[in-house]
Amino acid sequence: MSTELPASLMREGFAVLTAVGGPFVVALLAVGLLVGLAQAATQINDVALGFLPRVVAGILVAYFTGHWVLERLANFFAASLRGLSGHM
Repeated sequence: MSTELPASLMREGFAVLTAVGGPFVVALLAVGLLVGLAQAATQINDVALGFLPRVVAGILVAYFTGHWVLERLANFFAASLRGLSGHM
């Protein structure tokens, strides 16, 4: 096995991780910013008011993008197994 295969698998893995995690990070950052602005404007600093909207946003993103995320991860896993089996 050459050093090219692990490097390409790692590079592709990071690309898939970025694509899959991107919607979660963007949604949670946006909700966190909005909640932070609302808490600063109202001066209500309750932990539950900061935590619960982020949990709801994460669940909604997982619900709406879950199929796509699992499809991308399964395709990457299958492609990496095919690549490994071809080099052994």
